[in-house]
Amino acid sequence: MTSKPKKPKLEHSELSGEFTEDGVTVLVDIFRPAGTNADWRMEVITPEEDLIEWEEPFATDREAFDEFLATVARDGIRSFFDEADPAIH
Repeated sequence: MTSKPKKPKLEHSELSGEFTEDGVTVLVDIFRPAGTNADWRMEVITPEEDLIEWEEPFATDREAFDEFLATVARDGIRSFFDEADPAIH
């Protein structure tokens, strides 16, 4: 009998959560392996469950969230919906 490898437990940033602008809400998830000082990863999930991942990790959860805010300011929140294929930032 073989067992499946366990998914690593994740620590989610306090900055993670729903973000709404112009009547559009997305879920921002900033996370890293629990109990580590590893870099933070960031994903944005749309209501249609499209997943947008950033390729590069962030040294802090604040840097990740600031990048999300900069993307929204530069491209608009609807930019997460305009891609035919899942976006990678």
